[in-house]
Amino acid sequence: MEQLHLKPATQASGSITLPGSKSISNRTLLLAALSNGYTQIRNLLISDDTDRMLESLSKLGLSINKLGNINLSNNVFELNGNNGQFSNKEADLFLGNAGTAFRPLTAALAFSNGYYYLHGVPRMHERPIADLVDALRQAGAKIEYSGNEGFPPLKISPATLNLRKPIKIRGDVSSQFLTALLMALPLTKQKATIEVVGELISKPYIEITLNLMARFGVNVLRDGWESFTIPENSEYKSPTMINVEGDASSASYFLAAGALGGFVVVGGIGENSIQGDVKFADALQLMGAKISYSSDSIQANKPYSKKLNAIDLDCNHIPDAAMTLAILALFADGTTTLRNIASWRVKETDRIAAMATELRKVGAIVEEGADYIKITPPKELTPNAVIDTYDDHRMAMCFSLVSLGGVPITINDPKCVNKTFPDYFAQFASIVK
Repeated sequence: MEQLHLKPATQASGSITLPGSKSISNRTLLLAALSNGYTQIRNLLISDDTDRMLESLSKLGLSINKLGNINLSNNVFELNGNNGQFSNKEADLFLGNAGTAFRPLTAALAFSNGYYYLHGVPRMHERPIADLVDALRQAGAKIEYSGNEGFPPLKISPATLNLRKPIKIRGDVSSQFLTALLMALPLTKQKATIEVVGELISKPYIEITLNLMARFGVNVLRDGWESFTIPENSEYKSPTMINVEGDASSASYFLAAGALGGFVVVGGIGENSIQGDVKFADALQLMGAKISYSSDSIQANKPYSKKLNAIDLDCNHIPDAAMTLAILALFADGTTTLRNIASWRVKETDRIAAMATELRKVGAIVEEGADYIKITPPKELTPNAVIDTYDDHRMAMCFSLVSLGGVPITINDPKCVNKTFPDYFAQFASIVK
């Protein structure tokens, strides 16, 4: 197994420009594909997850061109939308472990009058999808499990639409299921209502979805977080050009580095971001870090005291960035508790179990529950810990921060960061000393 050995560090300073947001990139790609007209997408994230979406859209018949020498970004793509109908009615789509591609494509293809087979890596076949499939079946979709019941791979056949009754979907498993349903229902051209059963987790990701759908001409009517209605004859229309914000979840690692080691300015995201994980900066402030904003950047400075404050926080609003708080707990004065993180269990790995296991390797005392993790830091970090990353990009990026405790650390399978941030470790090395 490939390993990366990080040297001990105690300082972090400088500035970083973020790659595009994974959540915004894959949503924008699909909405552009389903819209009427050409869309130019700037600052698109180039990563394994977006590669899987691009490959799939190409197989479905989309015309996609990468444009060069654009001043604002080299990652500029142009898509010719299909006006809601994929030209290829049969396709075998491999989607790796990209949930932001697999779930929305499942829903869109369910209403695309074709025959499709969707599959991925073994871990994707362990990630539950029954709640989305059940909701789509309520609308008349024809989806079969070709492996274990409730999990990918999936076989999709043409639907027989039935939208007379509201579609009920659980909100407490993954917000990606509701996102997928919202993005796909305009393809039916019928009025459709979705009712959320139970508490809706990760609400900021639904805000991203609704914001982007509106940018593409579909305005969803909503009653709080309990009910969403797609108007009859809704149609996606290209906004012509759209710029992808920097990834707020990825910003968390560099802001955390600033809070631990000095100061770091993160560009590509600012105070008006549409991403919920930008609220990670508020959590940093609770821990004692100094935060300042501009329209397109956030700066984090080390607190005046030597240690961060321990916190007890409901993290439903920042599920991905909350992982970074688990690492910062190692540097806090007291026990930190992160609550309402049940969605960690169904991500790229079981992140609660993985985080608990790896934190113990560096000396932390950890208590884990179904939807929380409680971390008490050691008096001294254990040097030379070897961290397993579980093919999870965020595990690798999070644990790089341990080196700022002045101890060497080894990261197994560091290339798993290719999922969202292929040059993360080079960027991290540029700010730590």
